[in-house]
Amino acid sequence: MSTYPLTPTPPAPKRLAPRSWLHKLGPGLITGAADDDPSGIATYSQAGAQFGLHMLWTILFTYPLMVGIQIVSAQIGRVSGKGLAGNLRAHFPVGLVYAVVALLLAANTVNIAADVSAMGEAMNLIAGGSAHWYAALFGVVSLLLQVFIPYTRYVRILKWLTLALLAYVATVFSVQVPWLAVAKASVMPQLEWSQGYVTTMVAVFGTTISPYLFFWQASQEVEELQACPWSQPLRDAPEQASANFHRIKVDTAIGMGFSNLVAFFIILTTAVTLHLHGASSIDTSAQAAAALRPLAGEFAFALFSAGIIGTGLLAVPVLAGSAAYAMAGAFQWEKGLEKKASQAKKFYGIIAFSTLAGIGLGFTSIDPIKALYWSAVINGVISVPIMAVMMLMASRSAIMGRFVIRPRLKLLGWSATAVMLLAVVAMLWMMAT
Repeated sequence: MSTYPLTPTPPAPKRLAPRSWLHKLGPGLITGAADDDPSGIATYSQAGAQFGLHMLWTILFTYPLMVGIQIVSAQIGRVSGKGLAGNLRAHFPVGLVYAVVALLLAANTVNIAADVSAMGEAMNLIAGGSAHWYAALFGVVSLLLQVFIPYTRYVRILKWLTLALLAYVATVFSVQVPWLAVAKASVMPQLEWSQGYVTTMVAVFGTTISPYLFFWQASQEVEELQACPWSQPLRDAPEQASANFHRIKVDTAIGMGFSNLVAFFIILTTAVTLHLHGASSIDTSAQAAAALRPLAGEFAFALFSAGIIGTGLLAVPVLAGSAAYAMAGAFQWEKGLEKKASQAKKFYGIIAFSTLAGIGLGFTSIDPIKALYWSAVINGVISVPIMAVMMLMASRSAIMGRFVIRPRLKLLGWSATAVMLLAVVAMLWMMAT
């Protein structure tokens, strides 16, 4: 049951009303931008370097599916006033909830390790020095910002960090691109039934549609709700539904569109440079940046490297924060980036643990690339049941009241779930052969 009062909702003060469409962008924009983290950049770079233009179709294919499932997660948070883990705890077996959030914490920590390592390597390429200590510095800065800056101010920083992704748009225009061939390959790709092609395709799907994004966007809707004094969960304030559903739709469509546009340009850049010159062996985003230097010039190299650092600073708090929201919801702890650390010690403790553990992994003998591979496997495996449970939650009036999802959104959400299921089956089959 919601803990919010059932009294009529006071009207929003006119001076705080959104001044433009830019003010409608928040959870969806940040979630989409965080999807293009340094490890995601590595995956997209591998796709372009190995298969050229013939992986561009995957980005167009996943866009509507990504929008659909992220809107579902956002609506669950806004309607119920609880994040995904809180709803899981209230309506599903506790053992299942604990298992899911533990796997999410493990996967996100490994992902943080890979991301801060990539940021350190990118800084090393630009300025020299120790990649390990740069990685530690970036991780600690991210942690301190989350702990000491309230959500309403911190979210503005995250919004500005999304501009770092424009580096990959600019990079494309610093190299020669056969645009007619790009258009043809995007809609009429040459598909292959080979282990390398299928594995890369699954990696792109798994990178684009990830569990931590579901938990983050739902939790950010709750944060946005609690940050506005007149807002209530839509179950308790149905008169707010129309405006909020429209905002969620616009925010998510633009955020995921931005994310997929950048992913498209990363694949395109590496396809017309690295693939064209036979440089197909790319394991990290920093390797992709280094390989671009002699092929595309200093400007493209600098943009690509700077983008890795900017997107990492955006993604690390999302990874750590989504794990903390999931753990806090599962164990019913106080939570929220708007709260002070003294008010939500366990919540911030998870953020600190996952960030510092991720930094620490970079100083061990563990290969972050191999660790990231297993992180992707974990994410792929747990994404399917999480998506299925989300769809069930969004269709239950006990959770959503009269705002159960509509047929079109239900079709998109279940289609995304089916695609991820097929991707996981293909991945496991490839691993077994």
